Amino acid sequence: MRLLFRGATVVVALAVIAVMGAFTVRPSPTEAEAAKMAEPYGFDVLDLNSAPPDAAYERQVAPALEHFRGWISAVGASVALADLRGLGQAADVCLVDPRDDSVTLRSAPGSGAPEYPVVELVPTGLPYDDTMAPMGCVPADYDEDSDTDFLIYYWGRSPVLFMNTAGPDQTPDAADFTAHELVEPMQVWNTTATNIADIDGDGHLDILVGNYFPDGARVLDPEADDDHRMEMQQSMSLARNGGRNQLLLTTPTGEPDTPPTVVDDSNALPRKATTAWTLAIGFQHLTDDMLPEIYLANDFGNDSLLVNHSEPGQVELDLVRDDRDITEPKSKVLGNGSFKGMGVTFTYPDDAELPTIVVSNITSPYALHESNFAFVPTGEGSQLLEGEVPYHDDSEPLGLSRSGWSWDVKAGDFNNDGTDELFQATGFLAGEIDRWAELQEIAMGNDQLLKHPWIWTNFQPGDDVSGHEHNPFWVRDPEGRYADLAAPLGLDEPDVSRAYAFGDINGDGLLDAVLANQWQDSRVLLNQAPDARPGISLNLVTPAAVGDAHRPASGATVTAPPTGDLPQQRRQLFPGNGHVGVSDDTLHLAAPRTGSLPVTVEWLADGDVQSAQVELPPGDSTVELNDDGTAVLR
Repeated sequence: MRLLFRGATVVVALAVIAVMGAFTVRPSPTEAEAAKMAEPYGFDVLDLNSAPPDAAYERQVAPALEHFRGWISAVGASVALADLRGLGQAADVCLVDPRDDSVTLRSAPGSGAPEYPVVELVPTGLPYDDTMAPMGCVPADYDEDSDTDFLIYYWGRSPVLFMNTAGPDQTPDAADFTAHELVEPMQVWNTTATNIADIDGDGHLDILVGNYFPDGARVLDPEADDDHRMEMQQSMSLARNGGRNQLLLTTPTGEPDTPPTVVDDSNALPRKATTAWTLAIGFQHLTDDMLPEIYLANDFGNDSLLVNHSEPGQVELDLVRDDRDITEPKSKVLGNGSFKGMGVTFTYPDDAELPTIVVSNITSPYALHESNFAFVPTGEGSQLLEGEVPYHDDSEPLGLSRSGWSWDVKAGDFNNDGTDELFQATGFLAGEIDRWAELQEIAMGNDQLLKHPWIWTNFQPGDDVSGHEHNPFWVRDPEGRYADLAAPLGLDEPDVSRAYAFGDINGDGLLDAVLANQWQDSRVLLNQAPDARPGISLNLVTPAAVGDAHRPASGATVTAPPTGDLPQQRRQLFPGNGHVGVSDDTLHLAAPRTGSLPVTVEWLADGDVQSAQVELPPGDSTVELNDDGTAVLR
């Protein structure tokens, strides 16, 4: 009898295990179903660059970091899109290539625009040596004189502003860009993310700098054998010993080609959001006051959602955190997650008034299998002003929870049907010897040891950590679940990628993408979607500080109601959202197959929320947003 009971127990246990195992299998379309879903999409893949002479494939590092220099060498590739020449298309690329630590401007392949010699942005006249390396490029009109300047950020020094002295619509030339320190005196920062927005509502761009290694740490200096600031993360899930994030408020001088005045207001950042190991920054209006909330995606610890209560010249940011319920793992609670936040984007499916917040994490199978986040709204934005968080993670039921070692993630409409797709960059260190076992030992070790570089295992050339993954292309099916269609579209090459930038490169009304790869050639994904309806590239501009100049209306929001068979479309102008990828500063919308698209535009002027209705034809449109609340199509 006892044997029968034991046998029955084993059978029941195995049945429970089988049922639970079935629940862990992620539903996915069959090969035929995926091919059918992929029919509305298509991309031509073009090389953006090639290996430079004497290309490097790892970095020189401080002596304490030498034995795992492969890990330290894992970032630095980034990309941005812009329209420097006034062509009405995002035909110009700012590329950071770690193989020679160059920052270059170049004409995008496939744009159809005239090519020009590659322009390198070098901080001539400022302190710069081999212990410094560029990490990212943020184009914007920082002096508000109608042309595009560039903010370049680095490991080993504080960012540099390259002011464009040539004026708008000119072919780039190195002589036309002058280098200026963003902060005086220069600081030793190790920056991995920078984003721009009008945070205090005074009508001018502000700069949020996300620093990674501790300030002053000479990470890339092989002579820094006495650097006591050289620390790794103090925890796998609660690290707060990184570089200090910097909030810099800018005010243009009114003189063209002159850097704006900069005021350090970093003390306005909540303490817990200040020294996290930040990898990505996202801005988005989540309440009705048109002040951007801030999402900080932090490595090795809690991400931060900051609710904005600011007034012009006076920044006030509150850190909010969701409460856990019985059904929710602690690691998936917004503001209290313990994963590796590495990218962030916002998308508005299902006629939502609040966006779904998609966050990249490490999700490599049989390794650190954490989870991406897809925080879906469960209430209203006004709750955030009271400290409540109307969001819940639905990444698993949406099909977005697992993708690999993930970095940048961006949302955009690639077949002009009014619904966003997602591109996600993945991969860490490519080689032949799998080192995940050693990394798992570190991850499972005592947090008290983690900050010491000597505890970290060797990561050398030839080692591999998630180095053979592909970049997902997420498409939503009719039931609302996302499927990765990279394979049927021929986009499943095992790249080691860091960032995407979106824009209409060739001016055909379809959204294209540029992909920045680490230690590899970067690529252009030229959209060839068959039978797509027309698209709209919308330039929103507002009066600027210099004369009659206009600048992009950062933070403006556009809402198109359901029109014909198009769903509601919502877009906000924050091109720098994410991890080291900056999209073109236009908003891309799907247009009806016939007729125009009615939209409501909202923006902030003199501290007041303005709203106006505009009819947009297919193609390129520019709308001037004035301080008196009028929106003029021109």
